[in-house]
Amino acid sequence: MNDLEVLQTVRLKGRVAIADVAAALGADPGATVDRLAADGLVVAGPTLRLTPDGRVRLATLLADERATVDTAAAESVYRDFTPVNADFKAALSEWQLARGSAQEDPARDAEVLAAVEDVHRRVTPVVAAAGDVLPRLRRYADRLAAALGRARSGDLTWISRPLVDSYHTVWFELHEELIGLAGRTRDGD
Repeated sequence: MNDLEVLQTVRLKGRVAIADVAAALGADPGATVDRLAADGLVVAGPTLRLTPDGRVRLATLLADERATVDTAAAESVYRDFTPVNADFKAALSEWQLARGSAQEDPARDAEVLAAVEDVHRRVTPVVAAAGDVLPRLRRYADRLAAALGRARSGDLTWISRPLVDSYHTVWFELHEELIGLAGRTRDGD
């Protein structure tokens, strides 16, 4: 496990338990976290967070990584992601508004799950293409599939539950990664 993966995961998640970093990366980051903490790049405790020096180091690592990727391919992946992202946001927003203003509606919940399944089917090749451009992004396929699996099992909070690897949480992290990969910023998106 490398510094970039750990620092980027901590950045994307904000204050995060080491177990959640391990789950996102599929490996125990303990030794790397210990070294990053000793170097003053993360504050370790019940949760991890980046220090200002950690943010600077991460920015350098991400810039170095971006310099090694095919920029045209990265831009193509981002362009392919954009319409799927718009559809996911629309379905999620509509569902969240409906859940907040009325009693639960099993028919509407089924429609939203079907919409998320359609989005998942469409984003899977985009994630594969992102992984071809930058191999560390391949893990997003498994993380999205795991969240969708939990939602399919009947717990629809896994579509948008905060503070866990819900579909929306993983989607947000993937989106952030693709913005950076394409050399864009959140403000310019």
